[in-house]
Amino acid sequence: MNKDIETNRRFDRVLREWDPFKEGGDFYDTEAADAIQAVHQLDDLEALARKIQEIYEFSFEKPLSLASCRHVATELLRIKNEASCEL
Repeated sequence: MNKDIETNRRFDRVLREWDPFKEGGDFYDTEAADAIQAVHQLDDLEALARKIQEIYEFSFEKPLSLASCRHVATELLRIKNEASCEL
């Protein structure tokens, strides 16, 4: 399997398990896709956490703690860095 596809699947799994608004992991297709795109574009933890917060708050019109977003961003960047080290 293509390494990029596998990495994206790992990102998606983390985001679905996160389930920030307790709607069920399959409820976040659009937000997960947008967040995965952001992971590919950003390497800075704070910038990624804020972007994830922006994506989910825009869709759900509910506040989401930056700490929660920072936690998931940390995990996503860890996966990204592991994938880049496997070259």
